[in-house]
Amino acid sequence: MIIQEMIAKNLASVQAEIAAACQRAGRPVETVKLVGISKTHPPEMLLAALQAGLRDLGENRVEEAAPKIAEVLSRLPANIAPPTWHMVGHVQSRKARSVVETFDVIHSLDDLKLARRFGTFAGEQKAIREVLLEINISGEESKEGIAAQNWQNDADQRQNLWSLVQEISQLSNIRLVGLMTMAPYYAEPEATRLVFAALRGLRDALINDFPQITWRELSMGMTNDYSVAIEEGATMVRVGRAIFGERE
Repeated sequence: MIIQEMIAKNLASVQAEIAAACQRAGRPVETVKLVGISKTHPPEMLLAALQAGLRDLGENRVEEAAPKIAEVLSRLPANIAPPTWHMVGHVQSRKARSVVETFDVIHSLDDLKLARRFGTFAGEQKAIREVLLEINISGEESKEGIAAQNWQNDADQRQNLWSLVQEISQLSNIRLVGLMTMAPYYAEPEATRLVFAALRGLRDALINDFPQITWRELSMGMTNDYSVAIEEGATMVRVGRAIFGERE
């Protein structure tokens, strides 16, 4: 009961902050999806979050997530619908099949070969997987993702990304729905605003050149800075610590 109460309280606090950020930005709260990042946390905590009303859960390692997801689903009360599962971590090509089998939405697509493998394995399941392109918009060397920190001035960088989008848009069984980024960590959340604004600007340019793609999702913002991300247009925020506490 202590875990249930703690997570319910934390979740309510995060939801209230999301609502406040949406109000500041003049956006309906329904335009922001909260993805609870549950990596390293046990099934009991995920079940508590689902019982408190969370509908989306994210993990970053398929080998940890697959057995945990199976246990959560086996223990989920009949009156609670299964959540949508999000892969938010870097995916190695050799794990593409497992990722497609385990997750509903993949935030971290950054390679054409990987996209093709996702499409092949989704096709085998007669399924469609929604994917987001992971973009390294800040230029941090430690970050995964497609280099795009200078896409407006670097013709090669822009061409690489535009060609990738064109190729992925033609694949079967995967649906490109938006962009994701990992902002640098700053003690002051306001410092991330330019990063989030840059991703939104890139998304707007892609909307102009690829209007056949929905581009409905901007996955950006985590526990430290999700309010700023919402103000800059995030449609998905990935919050772990503020809901589940420190990682185990």
